[in-house]
Amino acid sequence: MAKTIVGVLRGGASSEYNLSLKTGTAIIDNLAPERYESRDIFIDKKGVWNLRGRPMSPMRALAQVDVVLNALHGGAGEDGTVGRILQQAGIPYAGSRPLQSAMALNKIRSREILGRAGVVMPRAIWFTLNDEATTGEMAKVTFSLFPPPYVIKPPTEGSSYGITIAKHLVDVPEAIGDALDLYGSVLVEEYIRGREASVGLIEHFRREDLYALPPARTLVPEGWRMQHPSHHEEGTLHHFVPSDFNDAQKRYLMDTARTAHRTLALNHFSHADFIVTPHKIYLLEVNALPGLYPGAAFPKMLDSVGISMGDFLEHSIQLARDV
Repeated sequence: MAKTIVGVLRGGASSEYNLSLKTGTAIIDNLAPERYESRDIFIDKKGVWNLRGRPMSPMRALAQVDVVLNALHGGAGEDGTVGRILQQAGIPYAGSRPLQSAMALNKIRSREILGRAGVVMPRAIWFTLNDEATTGEMAKVTFSLFPPPYVIKPPTEGSSYGITIAKHLVDVPEAIGDALDLYGSVLVEEYIRGREASVGLIEHFRREDLYALPPARTLVPEGWRMQHPSHHEEGTLHHFVPSDFNDAQKRYLMDTARTAHRTLALNHFSHADFIVTPHKIYLLEVNALPGLYPGAAFPKMLDSVGISMGDFLEHSIQLARDV
């Protein structure tokens, strides 16, 4: 039987370039060689597609594969751009469709949708360059709604890139101004102190329409998050499964992750991040494209229930081809 040729998209022009390379490598290394033949489709920081060391058009590269696994975290990989290219080429691919992926990446839009569905999230306000208020006035409006500390983030960067944590009101105008200059819009959330959790979801797996992996607990050194808000400083964050959450908390985490996945109409798989406090659990964000690089939470959750990376990739390929 001929092997299925799997195109693995990695690299890209987003701030998550290095993570994308690592997720792509993990995919290539774990595809079953007896069934699949990988094609490493590298997209450089200028957005040029390359296959076997040669630059070429996306359509020419995609003409050489049967199915695609997308490892392009953030940017064009998640804002619908690459999804539309894949659909135009008629190539099946694993993951959410363009519109749904873009909604998940846009924290403002996804927050509005999830809020209407009753999902509990930190209080927030957002601003754009079109707003006539000064950054000082924006800070005062924020303070009137909820007290500091504040999490100040770009609405469309993935995996908490570009985050600033402002401990005091005096720090807020500059942080808002910097974000507006870089991204054109900014989301300001209340900072919730609590335990960090993640839940991974897989569609049509183990006889469930939407299978929830056991929640992972992310251990963060005391005070570290306030100075290092990005999720991905290697060797510092550690994900543990099974976690120390009680049964009621685990059920809530998994049920809420399912609600978010369905509400955003995501496809095939997703990853949700939470903060757990003694009295309430808050959804932080939903990622339509989970990280599969070494040390990420999703592979730890897979391993905790006996799912190898190869098995997950094979299932993802089957989901892609069944669309």
